[in-house]
Amino acid sequence: MKKEKNIESKEEAKEEKKINKNEIRNKVNKFFHSIGFPIAVGMIIFLKTIFFYLNTISIRETIDIQTILGTSAFIISMIICLCMLPNRTRSVTTIVIDIIISIILFADNIYHTYSSSVLSVAQILNLQYGEEIMDTLPMLLQLKQVLYFVDIIAIIILLSTKILKLEKKEKMTLKRRMIKLGICIIAIIGLIRVDMNFIQKTKEDPFNKDMQVKKGTIYGYHIADIGNTINIKKQAKYAEKENMLEEYQTLKTEYETKYGESNYDLQNAINGKNVIILQLESIQEFVINKEINGKEITPNLNQFINQNIEFSNMFMQSYSSTADSEFSTVTSLYPMENGMSYSRYYTNRYDDIFTMFKNKGYTTSYMHGNYGFFWNRDNVYKQFGVDHIELKDQFQDTSENIMGYLSDELLYRQAVEKLKQYDMPFISYIVSASSHTSFSMEGLQDRNKINIDVGKYKNTFFGNYLEAVNYADYAFGIFIEELKKADLYEDTTILLFGDHNGMDMYNEEMLDFLSATDSEVTDTDIKLNYIRVACGMKIPGIEHITIEKPVTKLDIKPTFAYLINGEEGISLGTNMFARKDYIALNNERMVTCRYYYDEKWFSRKHGEEVILEQLPQDEKILLEEYYENMKKELDISISISINNLLK
Repeated sequence: MKKEKNIESKEEAKEEKKINKNEIRNKVNKFFHSIGFPIAVGMIIFLKTIFFYLNTISIRETIDIQTILGTSAFIISMIICLCMLPNRTRSVTTIVIDIIISIILFADNIYHTYSSSVLSVAQILNLQYGEEIMDTLPMLLQLKQVLYFVDIIAIIILLSTKILKLEKKEKMTLKRRMIKLGICIIAIIGLIRVDMNFIQKTKEDPFNKDMQVKKGTIYGYHIADIGNTINIKKQAKYAEKENMLEEYQTLKTEYETKYGESNYDLQNAINGKNVIILQLESIQEFVINKEINGKEITPNLNQFINQNIEFSNMFMQSYSSTADSEFSTVTSLYPMENGMSYSRYYTNRYDDIFTMFKNKGYTTSYMHGNYGFFWNRDNVYKQFGVDHIELKDQFQDTSENIMGYLSDELLYRQAVEKLKQYDMPFISYIVSASSHTSFSMEGLQDRNKINIDVGKYKNTFFGNYLEAVNYADYAFGIFIEELKKADLYEDTTILLFGDHNGMDMYNEEMLDFLSATDSEVTDTDIKLNYIRVACGMKIPGIEHITIEKPVTKLDIKPTFAYLINGEEGISLGTNMFARKDYIALNNERMVTCRYYYDEKWFSRKHGEEVILEQLPQDEKILLEEYYENMKKELDISISISINNLLK
């Protein structure tokens, strides 16, 4: 009897548990198909967006209450639209929107870490070059980024286990449909006015995406970006060459009057001498003259720079592709988006450095250990009219490839053999690649060519970076020795520089390394370290000089025009040996000898914000003038690229 009662009670308990489960499942499904679901998802998306703002360094520093209010307005608009949909359509659409927004926020977060810029739809055209960022993913991924997808994972699990079920489509009367539609239209009209105001604010800072996100929210930025990409010509201030030239001539006259005089008597100093421009992959300035565990990281570069001309404040442009560095060096213009100057605007006419040298009787060449399709280089350099385009196909020995590129050592050894065959004088632009992200040095056949011990940084991204840089330095030493053997060193001018950053701005191991030599590293120091690259120049007969004023790749063509007494054509840079003491980047940042501009002015010495009104009047006016000149340069450059004004 007791056994029967126990069995019955167990059965009743099971039945009751089953009923409770069914009740919970029914309640969950009822909520899933109610307007509460899009409201809840909307709140989660809002939290994800705040997480994105806080997890994206330079954006985190700029957001304010207006950004939060704008974000709320966009999400409320979305929720109202979703609530007016029939039940099944509402649930499915809510999930799809959640997935899309989560992917966008995650991608923006990843890309901003990679290049200090949020994504643009224009980047779709560069998907064939996505391997660069894919190689860097291990550095960019963080465990906390799973928060972008936790709710989506939960919903997928609930649907796949059939705890959640999609109901049949809800039948609505015409009257109910009209009421819902009316509510939706009234609410959206009101909110659209708010949303459009935020979208409009993105136009106030056309070159600074962080400020566009701050003023227009991440959603306003992306909506505006789609419009800008579709109507890209609207971004150009000058539609006609004459109008652009008038502004350009005014600007260049001002520069010539104020800064034209050179601090060194080098005009025409290298005319008729061979010239090598060497672009070093990811070599930042902070590794120069530094040691780790008792060994120099870059002994060969140190010797070259210390014996010749050192530019201790050479800055990259704000975009991070190698192609952008090449574009600015060759044209003295600001690059368009990441790599867009080479992938989309390569058929444009520019006043390029190769033509300038050709007009002085030089043989021109370009060398890189990758194939011609990558960043469209084959077409680009044919368009520039380069005499010898030496890409991977043109090198006989391709037995060692590092990260998929011809190793620097093989590139340099064969480059010298090719240089020996050219008619002299020659100008050769050589691009290295072995120290490319992800710095694993995959393919290096003899790791003994890396001769530093990175100690506690071993097997970290930063440790790998130091090892890759050390190998790149080893190969550079081989290059110098080969030039000397070929009697091409002593009487050749060589300019070398890093193309862009290799490390994330706030990499913890790197900051630990920097603090070992400077315990008072400020946030301004860190930001400048991120964009400062190694740079040195050998001019035959010139002893060591250190030039501390800021310079950029835009200044290279005008500098060589000065050194060979050539015609530089349209150039937005200035001679690096002249007196101009500030530079602009194409994301509306600026660097002067004393200050750094990033929405606000900061002291380079102390890292503290500088209030313009508290500066002496003449200095305040000067900084305001610098800012206005920066805007003029950016307007001129983007107009030249978009409208092909130099054709």
